[in-house]
Amino acid sequence: MRKAVFISALLILASCQNKENAFWFNAAKAKEYFSIVEEICNSDNGRLWGENLFGPVMYVDGHSRTLYANFPDKEGLLREKEGVYSGILPKERIIANNLIEFGGVKYAMVPLPEKEDRYRMSTRTIHSLFHCFQDRHGLKPSTFSTRHLNEKNARLYLKLEWKALTNAITSSGERRDQAIRDALVFRGARRELFPTAITDENKFENFEGLTTFTYIKLYTSGPQEKRTRILEYLDRIYQNNSYAFGYGFVNGALYAMLLNDKDFDFKQIRTPDFDLGKAVLDAYGVTLPSVCRDVAGSLAFNYDIQAIRTEESKREEMINEYTHRIVTTFNEKPVVTITMESPNFSFEPEDIDYLDTLGTLYEKLRVSDNWGKLAVYKGGALITNDLRTIRVSARDLLVERNHVSGDGWLLVLNDGWQSEQLGNGNYTITKQ
Repeated sequence: MRKAVFISALLILASCQNKENAFWFNAAKAKEYFSIVEEICNSDNGRLWGENLFGPVMYVDGHSRTLYANFPDKEGLLREKEGVYSGILPKERIIANNLIEFGGVKYAMVPLPEKEDRYRMSTRTIHSLFHCFQDRHGLKPSTFSTRHLNEKNARLYLKLEWKALTNAITSSGERRDQAIRDALVFRGARRELFPTAITDENKFENFEGLTTFTYIKLYTSGPQEKRTRILEYLDRIYQNNSYAFGYGFVNGALYAMLLNDKDFDFKQIRTPDFDLGKAVLDAYGVTLPSVCRDVAGSLAFNYDIQAIRTEESKREEMINEYTHRIVTTFNEKPVVTITMESPNFSFEPEDIDYLDTLGTLYEKLRVSDNWGKLAVYKGGALITNDLRTIRVSARDLLVERNHVSGDGWLLVLNDGWQSEQLGNGNYTITKQ
């Protein structure tokens, strides 16, 4: 499997599900959220990471590409009115919950959600601000891949690790200490099976897991709310058919929560592949067996391993049926094929399934590109692993001027683009 796939390039887009127009947002709302997040960051004022995380922020409407910023750019691209700087994000720029350099300034970019949600808006902003912090301090990782987590044994050990971490987060005393050791044993067993993936796991846990931890810690008001938020997130990720694209967001945050309870100094993290599990082991004085797999098997019975095996068997059956349907739908039946040039993706982590050489299926998806805008709300879209080609089913295809629709999707073409029939019911999108 190629490691050149920079998972975060997709993951940072995973929270960007916008409707056609974020009509609820305007300059006044932008100013309101600038103030809310600044107050949150000022309350921490560098205690967690050594510096106040607040800085240049940019909110972006995914449909109109209208942007609102709290700092001016250096090239005069933005217009100022009442302390808010506005403009239009060029269509070739990707909208992502991450850092963007615009007009000579590095902004924390925040895609607007479909409707107002104070928690999502505030935490998305802190999320992106923390990525800016990582960029400033050399904590942004190079390429990494955790696709080994689609392997059966990797998933088994990871689920056992999560169950133990849940016990650790929700208990105290000896029961907590035992749960932490068990989690580290399961983690160690998985890493014994996949030793070449250890550094990649660490990178993912640091890049996105510490980000999740940071926004939960800064936003929430107390230990109970912190536990509730992180365990709700874990429950969502646990249901995923693939953990390759979501594992790091929650796993790193869980270990960071345990470190936080020991008053761990996060400022000592100075590399993008810092081992959070090793830090927990040291903080709690845990001693692991020389070979974790020798112990993990017996410990697994304390975490209902049979129920996990049943879950995984059902998953395999479902994936086999699912894969057959995907092959039939996208390789044997008529499809509309679209070549992507400078796409902007919008999806949720729970809506994607990695299908090895077939590509990745997105159950729901929004894509904007030079050719127009595609919204998939049912039936899915298959994207090749090189992110160059997207396929949707040509079933019930209807072409009405610049609107092309099918079963579960709608495509609005820009001027100069058209649908072209290739034969056998297949279509493609081309320039006129």
